[in-house]
Amino acid sequence: MPASRTSPTPDRLDLVGAAWRAERPDLDVRPQQVIGRLHRVANHLTAELVAVYERHGLSEGDFDVLATLRRAGAPYARSCGDIAAHTLVTSGGVTKRVDRLERAGLVTRRVADDDARARLVELTPRGREVIDAAFTDHMANEHRLLDALTPQDADTLERILRTWLAALEEPPATA
Repeated sequence: MPASRTSPTPDRLDLVGAAWRAERPDLDVRPQQVIGRLHRVANHLTAELVAVYERHGLSEGDFDVLATLRRAGAPYARSCGDIAAHTLVTSGGVTKRVDRLERAGLVTRRVADDDARARLVELTPRGREVIDAAFTDHMANEHRLLDALTPQDADTLERILRTWLAALEEPPATA
């Protein structure tokens, strides 16, 4: 997708906005224009991202768990609670994902060195190969998707989204 510097062509949300302005001139529908476009972009991006994960035999959730383990550093292990905290998924949801990944031979569970009651989820060598290949393709895909914007627009969008997210979310407990 080449970066475009021309005026955008009217889209579906322009039509929806025009119809609402005609029917409800008393309301400012600009938020619908912004949020509607953001929602549509998010749906398109999700489809593009999931397609890459699927090429590696992964669901979006599988990728998330494997990536969380991989970026933990050697020995690429975390507790299910840790994974939940780093993926914003409940520990029950993480357990289901880990069960699936364990059946696929991508992770194992082991007893924690410092607490015999605790279990750690660890990447297998095959799991590390899969997430490394998937992440490489994922980053190439994200670069391709971001190429629809100029570098300056991408920087501006990142700043705007960071500000907006800060207003909507609690800051992370740890960096």
